[in-house]
Amino acid sequence: MGARSEEHTRSGESRAPRPSSVQRFFDIFVDRWTHLVLRESFFGVRRFDEFQRNLGISRNVLTKRLNHLVTHGLLERRLYQHRPDRYEYVLTERGVDMYPVFVAMMRWGDRWLDDGKGPPVRLYHSVCHRQSNPLMVCDKCGEEIHGREMTYTLGPGAEGGSTRARRRFDGFPRPDGDHQASTG
Repeated sequence: MGARSEEHTRSGESRAPRPSSVQRFFDIFVDRWTHLVLRESFFGVRRFDEFQRNLGISRNVLTKRLNHLVTHGLLERRLYQHRPDRYEYVLTERGVDMYPVFVAMMRWGDRWLDDGKGPPVRLYHSVCHRQSNPLMVCDKCGEEIHGREMTYTLGPGAEGGSTRARRRFDGFPRPDGDHQASTG
């Protein structure tokens, strides 16, 4: 859905689109190759030929995806060889900040899409040297975050929105199984 399109409520009335950082995210992560190139970066891949070999991706598509990630500040292109010039692609701080997003997608896939085989990749925490299943936790109390326990208010980035109203995320099933969306 475009940023300027209208949303319709259940009663049929139009309203301004909900401000969305998620939409801005998907404006950058436009296709599966972008995700896969970044995933390979998290596994330590830096060089064009390694990306191509690991992903089985065509040279022209890989070039476009790497340039896209460089343009959006997730990867930095660094010269590592002269004559001929060769470059590697290194995660930036902005790119490294995507790691929790990938872990969340991985955990979801491990839970819901493993066909009973178990996870294809296990993560180990280099600080404690143990296998880890990272969680999203509240930065205030340290408790694990669950969708049904979260509410929201509009923030300073919401155009024309009131930050006073506190609402439950729409579409989460209520404990009684009802899928009715909260209208706030």
